[in-house]
Amino acid sequence: MISIDERSITRKKSITVEFFYKETKERFGLKLFNPGSDLTRLITEQNLHRPGLALAGFVELFAYKRIQIFGNTEKKYLSHLNKEKRKESLERIFNFKIPCVIITNNNKPSKLFLETAKKSNVPIFVTSHSTTKLAYLVSDFLEDQFSPRFSIHGSFIDVYGAGILLVGKSGIGKSEVALDLIERGHRLVADDVVIFTKKGENILMGSGTELVKHFMEIRGIGLVDVKSVFGIRAIRYQKRLEVVVELEEWSEKTNYTRTGLEKNVVNLLDIEIPYVKLPIIPGKNITVISEVIALNYLLKHYGYDAAVELQKKLNKTIQIKGKNKDRFVDYFEHDFE
Repeated sequence: MISIDERSITRKKSITVEFFYKETKERFGLKLFNPGSDLTRLITEQNLHRPGLALAGFVELFAYKRIQIFGNTEKKYLSHLNKEKRKESLERIFNFKIPCVIITNNNKPSKLFLETAKKSNVPIFVTSHSTTKLAYLVSDFLEDQFSPRFSIHGSFIDVYGAGILLVGKSGIGKSEVALDLIERGHRLVADDVVIFTKKGENILMGSGTELVKHFMEIRGIGLVDVKSVFGIRAIRYQKRLEVVVELEEWSEKTNYTRTGLEKNVVNLLDIEIPYVKLPIIPGKNITVISEVIALNYLLKHYGYDAAVELQKKLNKTIQIKGKNKDRFVDYFEHDFE
């Protein structure tokens, strides 16, 4: 059974505003309104904040360490204040060491807004997105940055839409099985080193490293660039982990699942992932079995479990046999071939 070394689990404690801006300016349409402001400020929390109460004067619970979002509501409130009150309200906000401000709906910051921000050297960004959409986009980005992650040795493949992680000792044939699956039309996510990030409560998203990406090492051949050899259809950049398949040499001392009624799982970052231990013997087609594992997982996902259905049929047959002692043969359409 695979496990994670606690020391391999990492979690970012902060990112700079500069990094945030560089990574999101194209995707989120961010425009920096005050070049020269302090982009080295740190973002230490993945949640966002709308400073409505702080603008009104209640700062006791002001989450100033978060990115501050100014939408139509905040703009409308400030517009109803006279100049003196507006200045006081803005200074109250910018006296805190906030990382940055994002103004939504393409609203332009006023001269007073920019002057007050300049005194504290706070970066001001503007986007055309609505507040709701921006909050979703930025929250998703920050969740990726601050979520716990770990690396594991294996091959991660998208098989019929199911994310299957092949693990096992070095040289067992993980990459070869993955290569065979790719040749059959499935898609490689990562080989050798796979990075998994926890998304939400029960989702693990896997991807490759920035350096290796879609290269594979095949013993006896060397490095293979899957994207160049098989084309863009053969790769994907990330995928949800849905099944872990551990390859191991067959052993008489090991009990392997025969019916599938047992619900075997592996716990990764407190998320239970279906787990299959697959013995390897000469002549066994691991590629086809991997496809069946994926299809079987999809059937279970949609409410059909072959092992459970067979058990129901057996129980029903036993009950019928118990009532009818006569032996009978049921020929199918009189087919005697």
